[in-house]
Amino acid sequence: MNSLQHKIDFALVLRVTNANPNGDPLNGNRPRTSYDSIGEITDVCLKRKLRDRLLERGEPIFVQSDDRKADEYSSLAERARAKLGDTLGGAETVKKACDMWFDVRAFGQLFAIKPTKKAGAKRSLRKGEDAKETDEPEGDTGVSIGIRGPVTLQSAFSLEPVEVTSTQITKSVSGEGDGSKRGPDTMGMKHRVDHGVYVCFGSMNPQLAERTGFGDQDAATIKSILPKLLENDASSARPEGSMEVLHVVWWQHPGRLGVCSSAKVHRSLSVSSDGQVTVREIEGLVAEIIPGY
Repeated sequence: MNSLQHKIDFALVLRVTNANPNGDPLNGNRPRTSYDSIGEITDVCLKRKLRDRLLERGEPIFVQSDDRKADEYSSLAERARAKLGDTLGGAETVKKACDMWFDVRAFGQLFAIKPTKKAGAKRSLRKGEDAKETDEPEGDTGVSIGIRGPVTLQSAFSLEPVEVTSTQITKSVSGEGDGSKRGPDTMGMKHRVDHGVYVCFGSMNPQLAERTGFGDQDAATIKSILPKLLENDASSARPEGSMEVLHVVWWQHPGRLGVCSSAKVHRSLSVSSDGQVTVREIEGLVAEIIPGY
């Protein structure tokens, strides 16, 4: 597979209406906001959605969520060992992982694998005592493999401060903790963003794509999925229709180095409070505005 031949920048414009786009588990699952009430959807959240859409399309994905798994493996370590073998390490393992999984060659991955076999090292417990077999590994027999991916994605931030509405609810949970009795007075909270327009930016680096084998066809796959990023992603916190992709802006540079920095490209985008976009022209750069699905 040929690696990426053009530097690519892109932007994603999202609208949230009466939904919790990304709850913070350390803050009662309230929508993430800054001290200035600027809403945030983390890059990790957006990558999870992108991985789910790729998985639905039939692409092989390494980092799968428990409720959308396409195989029988219960952990990333188990999946890595089953697919890559027990002997991990070196350029051969990196190439095999990138060839096998779309998200690894796109976003990169850190494979931190603990040892599975005990070394059976002999050591003397006390002075004058014979060495005995122990079940401790001899030294560090684990493996850590870092792969740097060419696709980077920023967190999405709202254009204006968002208002968060909190509603008290009754949770149908057991008062005894064993499911034998329902506690009707067990209270909970639900939170939502009333309205917000969010913007995030991303880039694809041809130099890093050479190392992972990320190619033009992979970039086209991501381009086709971004307008549908929020489809089939409904939940109680995000009902159908409460979140939508308004626009995807796709900039393709004429070559591998690009005509200017990604920061300058991203600044050329203007988004109004109602989600309308305008793109300032940059010489030599082709910009395409794709409507949401």
